[in-house]
Amino acid sequence: MRDLKRGRCSGRLGALKVVLLALVGVVLVLGAVWRLLLFHLTSSPRSGDGQPKVLAPVRRDVLTVTPWLAPIVWEGTFDPSILDGIYKPLNITIATTVFAVGKYIRFLRGFLESAEKHYLVGFRVHYYVFTDQPGEVPRVDLAPGRPLTVIRVPKFGRWQEISLRRMEIIRETIEERIRREARYLFCLDVDMRFQNRVGAEVLGELVAALHSWFYDVDRDQFPYERREASTAHIPRGQGDFYYQAAVFGGRVESVFGLVRACEENLEADRGNGIEAAWQEESHLNKYLLRHKPSRLLSPEYMWDDNKYRSAEIKLVRFSAVVKDKAEVRSS
Repeated sequence: MRDLKRGRCSGRLGALKVVLLALVGVVLVLGAVWRLLLFHLTSSPRSGDGQPKVLAPVRRDVLTVTPWLAPIVWEGTFDPSILDGIYKPLNITIATTVFAVGKYIRFLRGFLESAEKHYLVGFRVHYYVFTDQPGEVPRVDLAPGRPLTVIRVPKFGRWQEISLRRMEIIRETIEERIRREARYLFCLDVDMRFQNRVGAEVLGELVAALHSWFYDVDRDQFPYERREASTAHIPRGQGDFYYQAAVFGGRVESVFGLVRACEENLEADRGNGIEAAWQEESHLNKYLLRHKPSRLLSPEYMWDDNKYRSAEIKLVRFSAVVKDKAEVRSS
């Protein structure tokens, strides 16, 4: 009798194990299905995944095209392999300027090392480093076809002066050499790090980056220059987006037009004894209001790690180094 009871118990335990194993299998399958669904909803489309669906956009949570039909580049809106296949055979050179003046020289190594891992990898890139300390430029292993040129600039008394002179210096360098050496030009801040791919998706005629702190607010909250006395003045009720001067670029001649106009307006303001609220960034925003960018980079390409990362930011590609700004800006 005991053997019979033991047999029945063993049978019940065996059946229970089978049920539990089946439940575990169902959970694993559901998990795999959910991960696959998330991949299709949020990841970049890859070659061979099938036909793009006109009525099934990958991103439904963000604006992906402006009213003037310029694309806004977000994770999931482009196929890296397709873009690389288009642009890499062209053997183009992308000039990249960065200012490492005063205490900002400390950020140059991290900028360059992260750029070599993530920034236009496989493309010809020519770095132009503007600095008042050429002897402090670090030695960084650069891939073939990615040279670095150091250009000495004066030491400025105020950090704002760097911003005010930046457009002039870039304009002069375009005239003297960049327009003969490159097809595209990007102007970046040095106190930044590349965290993920920044590739051919950024290339366009005139490219601007949405400011990470103002892409989700009403335009009357944008920190535009509001004083009518400044050439950077934008009245309330006007404006499309707020762009950050830490990232802008495009075709060399288009960037030349931007920096020349900003330089002229900065000089006009100086002659009138006025300095725009955010120096060259204020003038950049005024220019881009009148001359619409052909491509916009989402805040993925200009993130601030001090800000809470909301759901629409699937990936951070380029972000500001967390630092004591007052200490770095002090002379």
